[in-house]
Amino acid sequence: MSFLLSSIMAAGSSSVRILIKGGRVVNDDVTQEADVYIESGLIQQVGRDLMVPGGAKVIDASGKLVIPGGIDSSVHLQQTFMNANTLDDFYSGTKAALLGGSTMVIAHVLPEREASLLEEFEKIRAHADAEACCDYALHVGVTWWGPKVRREMEVLVGEKGVNSFQMFMAYKDVLMLKDSELYQAMHTCKNIGAVARVHAENGELVHEGAKEALDLGISGPEGMEISRPEELEAEATHRAITIANRAHCPVYLVNVSSVSAADVIAAAGMQGKVVHAETTLAHSALSGMHYYHQDWAHAAAHVIAPPLRLDPSTPDCLMGLLGNDIINVVASDHRAFNTKQKAMGKEDFTKIPHGAAGVEDRMSVIWERGVVAGKMDENRFVAVTSSNAAKIYNLYPRKGRIVPGADADVVVWDPDASRTISASTQVQGGDFNLYEGQRCRGVPLVTISRGRLVCESGVFTCAQGSGRFYPMRSFPDFLYKKMVQREKVPLFVYESLSQCHESSCAEDCGIAFFTGAQVDDHIPKRSSARILAPPGGRSSGIW
Repeated sequence: MSFLLSSIMAAGSSSVRILIKGGRVVNDDVTQEADVYIESGLIQQVGRDLMVPGGAKVIDASGKLVIPGGIDSSVHLQQTFMNANTLDDFYSGTKAALLGGSTMVIAHVLPEREASLLEEFEKIRAHADAEACCDYALHVGVTWWGPKVRREMEVLVGEKGVNSFQMFMAYKDVLMLKDSELYQAMHTCKNIGAVARVHAENGELVHEGAKEALDLGISGPEGMEISRPEELEAEATHRAITIANRAHCPVYLVNVSSVSAADVIAAAGMQGKVVHAETTLAHSALSGMHYYHQDWAHAAAHVIAPPLRLDPSTPDCLMGLLGNDIINVVASDHRAFNTKQKAMGKEDFTKIPHGAAGVEDRMSVIWERGVVAGKMDENRFVAVTSSNAAKIYNLYPRKGRIVPGADADVVVWDPDASRTISASTQVQGGDFNLYEGQRCRGVPLVTISRGRLVCESGVFTCAQGSGRFYPMRSFPDFLYKKMVQREKVPLFVYESLSQCHESSCAEDCGIAFFTGAQVDDHIPKRSSARILAPPGGRSSGIW
């Protein structure tokens, strides 16, 4: 606990007193007219007619919304993937996040097979601490399995502030775990109270599908969708949920791209399984028809995994599922590459690096396609872009909520202002933007990170390296509370039944346990009789 508190409270912050007046404060469950007073990096007061010390900077939010800063729960910064280096490091990536209205990112550590998880974590921490502009945390990938991995997972959770691990059912021979390894990894997550993130695609069949497509002469970006149909995602999603259920571990499906997979998730939730899901900005906004664009560079820019789906209704369906809490979170899954890097797969689609930029555009695009389009309200927008991630990763209510005592990660959001997205004006890396030319209503006017005014009217005023690592505590209630209770119930029921069976209280219960005998067996049973003339007469033959 001392490690967590010292890490959280070590500020190094140049925060000032800030009073946000006249806005509508939006949390995931309620909207209210209120002012917000910020001091010492924390939200101190929320309400009307606040009594605050003099000298505070006043921000007029009349006609605007005051929302929790976004939490982008999946970004890839300073990473090598598929023989290409991502264009954004922790400085440019977190700068783009802040300009887009996100005040925290959770980045990925992806060790190579047989590599130490701890060593790779420390390497990424060193880069991020020197460069990040906003708070950040780290997911660690479990890309192979063995006793060393299990021990290092325990150390990462117990000593390093990590509470989530990403497992892959795809990327055969690179990142993919076998089912038995996935089971062991999930079992370990359950024991140490970590979030088990799973990328679900049938890696074996994806591998075979890619070979078949290439054999048929399909080498362009369209091969991505052809070789990875949504049934392979749905099958793997069901398998991941089944394995998690056997391991008694909550499961968090990531990069959900299809209605088929979402149906599996919804069905599992209705069966009482502890399943949560995250989709990406691209999957909830774009269709796979881009893979058939006549410009190869345009098509290749859209290559992500799982692929965008051909059915043009899929993005709207996923957005609707976000609005209805079947899918809980939308992340950017930001992994920026340029056209030259994508061209490594010019003759073979399997060599096109998977990924696209989006950390800067996530909030505005979701507002336009979610709120403006009527798929969700402003409260649900806050939930899927911030609050739910905070709950899942045990950051809530320090993050993801505007309430006294919370970190002062606050955005003044103008729902009526608009901006046109363009690669020519973006801060995030890359020479292509998937949302090029799209006009989005919903713009962050002011971004406050941990009490620091870092962006105002598009002007960035945050120093490199002023962000901090934010440790995430294990056993988040949002995932584990049900699991803990369920583990108590079978034992309680079994003990109760055993006690009743061994005592006279079996008669009081009305059941003789384990014998099949009942206390009313001594009462004579009335023999059955066929009713030839029922009350009301015979029914007609139509039935």
